[in-house]
Amino acid sequence: MGKQCANYKGRLAEDYVAQYLERGGGKILARNYRSRFGEVDIVAEGHGWLLFVEVKARSKGIAGPLEAVTHQKRQKLICTARQYLAEHPSLSQPRFDVAGVYMQDGRIVKMQYVKNAFMA
Repeated sequence: MGKQCANYKGRLAEDYVAQYLERGGGKILARNYRSRFGEVDIVAEGHGWLLFVEVKARSKGIAGPLEAVTHQKRQKLICTARQYLAEHPSLSQPRFDVAGVYMQDGRIVKMQYVKNAFMA
């Protein structure tokens, strides 16, 4: 798969998850927030939580979203979240969620959303 196709799938998946969060009463604060440590796909706030969401686009038959978030990736997400909080203090409780968006023939067919997927 080409990089352009992968970027399209990733963007489509992130848009889907952002809409899901907004429908649930969340407010998107940042998309693709970058620091020197890495990137968080979505930063959102809602119901007393400050959500740092990692989005994984998946095709049928590929490992689930939690398996794709390795220990090294979790450490990068935690460091990036700390940088975000240093720049944008919040009274909301931070939480790390992972969303797996399953695609087939360029369409979203299912989403698995894991709240509190790991701890800092």
